[in-house]
Amino acid sequence: MSSFFKKIFHKVINDDSDDASHGPVKPYHGTVIPHPNFNARADAAALRKAIESRGVDKDTILEVVVKRTNSQRQQIKAAYQQETGKPLEDALKAALSSDFEKVVLGLLMTPAQYDAHELKHAMKGFGTCESILIEILSSRSNEEIREIKRIFKEAYHESLEDDIRHDTSGHLKTALLALSKADRCEDVDIVDSVAKSDAKALYEAGEMKWGTETSIFVDIFTSRSEQQLCKIFKYYGKYGKVSMAEAVEKEHTGDIDDCLTTLVKCAWNKPAYFAEKLHLAMKGFGTNEATLTRILVSRSEVDLKKILLEYKRMYSRTLQEDILKETKGHFEKILLGLCGDN
Repeated sequence: MSSFFKKIFHKVINDDSDDASHGPVKPYHGTVIPHPNFNARADAAALRKAIESRGVDKDTILEVVVKRTNSQRQQIKAAYQQETGKPLEDALKAALSSDFEKVVLGLLMTPAQYDAHELKHAMKGFGTCESILIEILSSRSNEEIREIKRIFKEAYHESLEDDIRHDTSGHLKTALLALSKADRCEDVDIVDSVAKSDAKALYEAGEMKWGTETSIFVDIFTSRSEQQLCKIFKYYGKYGKVSMAEAVEKEHTGDIDDCLTTLVKCAWNKPAYFAEKLHLAMKGFGTNEATLTRILVSRSEVDLKKILLEYKRMYSRTLQEDILKETKGHFEKILLGLCGDN
């Protein structure tokens, strides 16, 4: 069993309760909160002065974009455009560079625009970054995926599905296209009998036979709700000699293994999944700045507080400590700013 599953296995075995976020009042787990004295015109003016100042006032730019919600940033963009007649993004592109620029520009996009941008970038040019496609499509809700598809079509004049068909193949293509349909069950109520039959079907498609019927894994993993999948994984232990997680790793290889494993991880503990990705981005020689940027930008108003807690639990140190060791300059400062006051 991988280190990830050892670290979070207790959640599946010992926790049968629904997550609090599934209740009628959804708690907020983001690190970025609305600025209490928000004034879009004043912020736009401050950014304009910072951009036009000698040497560019990066500290002011950082302070404004990090301490405003995405909704507030959209208002700042509109105010800047109205005041100057030019897009704020263009001015920042000309003034900034490197990884700091990428974080700032990412924060100025809406969540759907940012995800669409990352998906397009993952399929642009020679080669495809399958891991980004898997990460985004496996971890977003149906509503989020529908909005991503709308923005993708609007921005790039082609459908997300067509790009996936062109740039992926085999079982991975089938899985990603199934997820991109945005019709995955999201019912929090668990159907016990279906969970039992699905667990048996997965055992018969994998461990029980010579060779693996991957299509059955893909169909179940991409159609069942996360709550239903967790129940399936528990019942699987009654049939298989290994856990569901181990069965996925044993029976599949390559990109489809990564996709199915990601769906398992997201179902079991999504914040822990992102915590692991952040850890791996800074582990060993070199740092994957793109992964740090993508996760902190995209989760800052979703569940970054929970990711920070999982990171500390899983690795016995804070995410901020590792960011301080692995990054520098204003890139380091803006990532720490997104982590909030935790």
